[in-house]
Amino acid sequence: MTRNLFILVISILVIFSGQLNAQDPQFSQFYAAPLYLNPSLAGSTELSRAGLNYRNQWPAIDANFVTYSAYFDHYFVDYNSGLGILVVSDREGLAGMKNNYIAIDYSYTIHLSDQWAMRAGLEGSYVFRSLDFGRLVFSDQLDFTGIVNNQTGENFNSDFNISYFDLAAGLMAYNSNLWVGFAAHHLATPNQSLINETDELPRKFSVHAGYKIPLKTARRTGFSGLREVSLTPTALYKWQGEFSQFDIGMYLTYEPMVFGLSYRGVPIKSIDGIMNNESLIALIGITSNGLNIGYSYDATISRLGFRSGGAHELSLSYQFFLGDPRKPPKNVRKLPCPKF
Repeated sequence: MTRNLFILVISILVIFSGQLNAQDPQFSQFYAAPLYLNPSLAGSTELSRAGLNYRNQWPAIDANFVTYSAYFDHYFVDYNSGLGILVVSDREGLAGMKNNYIAIDYSYTIHLSDQWAMRAGLEGSYVFRSLDFGRLVFSDQLDFTGIVNNQTGENFNSDFNISYFDLAAGLMAYNSNLWVGFAAHHLATPNQSLINETDELPRKFSVHAGYKIPLKTARRTGFSGLREVSLTPTALYKWQGEFSQFDIGMYLTYEPMVFGLSYRGVPIKSIDGIMNNESLIALIGITSNGLNIGYSYDATISRLGFRSGGAHELSLSYQFFLGDPRKPPKNVRKLPCPKF
């Protein structure tokens, strides 16, 4: 009975909070989801790039979130431009809420000096949002034992499916070791209500930065050339409506291995008297010949605790040269962001 009542309460919150400000899905490996983080990162290498991301948040409870993304981008050297396509699918397990969208990203590189460059990016996306009515449980479906065995009399005059167009923009300034970026999503503030009311999606803003500290170089065992050995502190602060979140961490790269540890939360800010400490995140990855694979685990440190199952995340990307092999790409400035 307790579980059914829990489902009832959550369902009511999801359906009837006409002004509920939903938050976007997030990736702990945010630099492994470059187009999702900032449209200015489209074509941020001189090569073509394809990638996949998967995140399963709170797998041990019914109200879990599963997010998939796939992307491809390419840099057009002769036009100082990057072009990319991004597909994202996000599903909430309790009420069957689905958000799917496809986006096209464009970026342009401006060389400010011999040391600094800036990238500006735009994104246009089309979103499909739906809710599985059959997974909702209402009070008139419960008998005195809490067992669901009745039909609901609720009628919302809606098929719980909507679609809308959205916009995003971003900037990134960087040199060979330092980068600072800004992105703004949901510039169109679309109406996301599923019940024919007004519920504008609030704009999301994010600031992200990092600095790569070379430690030393070491000879590759059995290979020619040098392997990268570096420390990279990174930070990401984002806010959307009344919600905000801060990620800060450190990557250690000793090619071909990458290790990371980070914290997510805003410890100086409380919500209803509860401190905003969300998770500690551990990462391990491998990078070799343009292939990058990463796995991270979010250990929940909020009041939800370890019973939620934390979050598991996988990333995969591959960089390759797409073009005339007789015409190698120009030496454009690659962003020094970590690969995961």
